[in-house]
Amino acid sequence: MRFLSRMLRHKSVEQLQSEAGQRGDFRRVLGLWQLTAIGIGGIIGVGIFVLAGQQAAMNAGPAVALSFLIAGAGSACAALCYAEFAGLIPVTGSAYTYGYAVLGEFVAWIIGWDLLLEYALVVAVVAIGWSGYVQVLLASAGVHLPEWAQQSMSAQTMHYYLQQLFGVHGGVAIAAPSDGHRFNVIAAGVSLAVALLLTVRMEWGARFNTAIVAIKVLGVLLVIGVGAFYIDTANWHPFIPARVFDAQGTGHFGWAGVLTGASVVFFAVFGYDTLTTAAEEAKHPQRDLPRAVLLSLAVAMVLYIAVSLVLTGITHYSNLNGDASVSQAFEAIGLHWVSIAIAVAAVVGVTSVLFAFMLGAARIWFALARDGLLPAWFAKVSPRFGTPARPTLILGVFTAIVAGLLPIGEVAELVNIGTLSAFIIICTAVLVLRIRKPQLPRSFRMPWIAVLAPLGVAFSLLLIFGLPWPDAHGWQRIGGLPAITFERFVVWMALGCLIYFGYGMRHSRLERDRK
Repeated sequence: MRFLSRMLRHKSVEQLQSEAGQRGDFRRVLGLWQLTAIGIGGIIGVGIFVLAGQQAAMNAGPAVALSFLIAGAGSACAALCYAEFAGLIPVTGSAYTYGYAVLGEFVAWIIGWDLLLEYALVVAVVAIGWSGYVQVLLASAGVHLPEWAQQSMSAQTMHYYLQQLFGVHGGVAIAAPSDGHRFNVIAAGVSLAVALLLTVRMEWGARFNTAIVAIKVLGVLLVIGVGAFYIDTANWHPFIPARVFDAQGTGHFGWAGVLTGASVVFFAVFGYDTLTTAAEEAKHPQRDLPRAVLLSLAVAMVLYIAVSLVLTGITHYSNLNGDASVSQAFEAIGLHWVSIAIAVAAVVGVTSVLFAFMLGAARIWFALARDGLLPAWFAKVSPRFGTPARPTLILGVFTAIVAGLLPIGEVAELVNIGTLSAFIIICTAVLVLRIRKPQLPRSFRMPWIAVLAPLGVAFSLLLIFGLPWPDAHGWQRIGGLPAITFERFVVWMALGCLIYFGYGMRHSRLERDRK
């Protein structure tokens, strides 16, 4: 019983509010628009520049706009929960801190440990994608990197070196690779650069981030403003193409295709949660954090839906299945200058995604260490810069190695299950706290909480496990994550449990306070 009580101990909301007013670990330099820019920077990225076109071509047709609308509605349930918590508990740590206040220490540790990996992997994955855009622009200018420096090594090469290092063959010996040593120099370099930017004064990084988010939004507005004059409404008919099946029996289009598209693009409509990790750096957190969460999601959704309609209006949806679908759509109608402008905006804009998620990872790491669940060495704020320099720089090196070396496509899905797990905890915790302590003063109160919070949980569960759907070829599963994702998630969580029970439980600040 004593063991269980230690796992379930929690900080009261009143205690966290009191600590938030007394702590001076960070300098409060972020206003509403800088917080909103962090949120928009975390949301808008490959969703607009890649996924909108790809999902139109593969699953939803012109109705990809409906896919974004459905995904946005599900994400909005979680966003409203984050907004209520952000105004109530203006403390760094986001979902980790909210879980600590309501569901107890062990659940908080699990979600903090989970998000630490997820945010770091987002940085690595996006850095690799960013590198691809940069190399295209360099090639257009006649600049070509050596082949070994252009991309990460293949999965086969990585598996070969792991066999040589650990002597583990799993029953199958892999032949020596023919592609030689590879290291994605640009991806590693941008990871380190963003870490250094976040290590120096926060206001410098925030100003830089706000500027590049502005460039990204201008690029998106260029797509909408110019593309609107080239829309042929015939391309929107039929708006939801008839259901068809490929040679493997996989269905596309129809309402099932719209829902499949929604399950994919959902992962392009979160990122606002990263701004809540900067709560202790906000000038007026209880007022500005809820506004920034909702404003960033609202702006992103309007842009996503508008771009989806423009893309499928200027060219037939079947032409959009490419890695740079927006640029390709404008090339197809002869607007080369718009295509180049979009590519530049994509390169600049995706940098803000790296900024947002590395900021979130470093702040969660700091919060875990400050609460004693990780060594206190990581919770030292740089006296010169006023930032958590140690976890930030370690994350920079880690993500640079991952982005430079690993076949990151094999682990990218791990990002999704972590985010959805956080959404489930947040939607559950906000409802529990409203029932348990309805009298607490809240600067923002989530409307229709008894309906929207459970909907947020249900939506996240459907995206994790999928939705059965009747088709001409029998029942198919829409959405859902691959089995390998669950296996890797369990391994990471098991490692987290070892760290918590071996170190965190005994060194927790709440444990020390009890003694």
